[in-house]
Amino acid sequence: MEGIIDGQERIELMKQEQEYIVAGYVVDSKLSEMTQEDLNKLTHLNVAFGHVREDKICTDHMKHMDLLQEIKRDHPELNLLLSVGGWSAGGFSEAAATEAGRERMADSAIRVLIDYPFDGIDLDWEYPCYGEADIHSSPEDKTNFTLLLKKMREALDRKGGQDGRHYLLTIAAGADQYYVDGTEMDLVQQYLDFVQLMTYDMRGGFQTLTGHHTNLFTPTGDLFRISTDASVNLFIRAGVPREKIVIGAAFYSRIWHQVPDRNNGLLQMAGSTGGYGPDFTALSADYINKNGYTRYWDSEACAPFLFNGSSLISYDDEESLLHKCDYVKNNSLAGVMFWEYSCDGTHRLLDTIHKGLKA
Repeated sequence: MEGIIDGQERIELMKQEQEYIVAGYVVDSKLSEMTQEDLNKLTHLNVAFGHVREDKICTDHMKHMDLLQEIKRDHPELNLLLSVGGWSAGGFSEAAATEAGRERMADSAIRVLIDYPFDGIDLDWEYPCYGEADIHSSPEDKTNFTLLLKKMREALDRKGGQDGRHYLLTIAAGADQYYVDGTEMDLVQQYLDFVQLMTYDMRGGFQTLTGHHTNLFTPTGDLFRISTDASVNLFIRAGVPREKIVIGAAFYSRIWHQVPDRNNGLLQMAGSTGGYGPDFTALSADYINKNGYTRYWDSEACAPFLFNGSSLISYDDEESLLHKCDYVKNNSLAGVMFWEYSCDGTHRLLDTIHKGLKA
């Protein structure tokens, strides 16, 4: 009958109408470098990092917060979140351990929303139950994390009821099994607007086996089975609705040295772990098919890499990001986030995510 569309067409129309999350992290010191054009391409901006001290969220070390009023004035639809934590940032385990500590942390979150034009809080605790980042940890973190987020959600909802609005609460989550084991994601997710999977650094600083650090899929022969796709399915099985999952993209690289000249350096035991490599600004200027480095594409992993005969670099580029955007749309996920804005002076990567999720 004319005018009636079938189910598949309806699904495709819904996909076209959906606004996907395009979330970027920016460190406080780089806020002034954000262009109006780039701010227009974001739906969420995570300002990094607030810290937890004596069970309270603190921002006194952040020196460019005055710029937030201007950003919010010029981009009222952009959701601003204070991201709290980061690698080696402690205080979470102690704050979450007691009812009084959770109360103080929730109260301090409300103070942040009063003092600055934030639309919510993003917690980046790396990681509940683990002390590898030289922070305090406890087996009790697993349940205390849930209680902390519940307390913060309740405080944000009370504040939102007074203001006639909804305040966001999100987390940045480690991508692999360890994070699921150290949390109660089936309970945690009910208090969160969305979960940002850190699907980068999936190998690097702890591994000498070369490979991809932000790959979409796991290639044949890789001993480390983690990938963006594996992480997404891990969190879905753990109880997180797919419509709350945001996948991560990297605007920087990981690099291995003393790599055997076999298989273009991929999946080889290197003489170093995968330390932080050049950001995309530098990659574009000096590395991609330059200065002895050749770009290769792993069609299984949907990821690029560079090799010069002895050093391998893993990174994201326009091609891999378009695959990630398609993956988000094809799997009904919430969107894409990235670390970190100032790592791409070409502005090409954010533009690719923006266009990829709009197309």
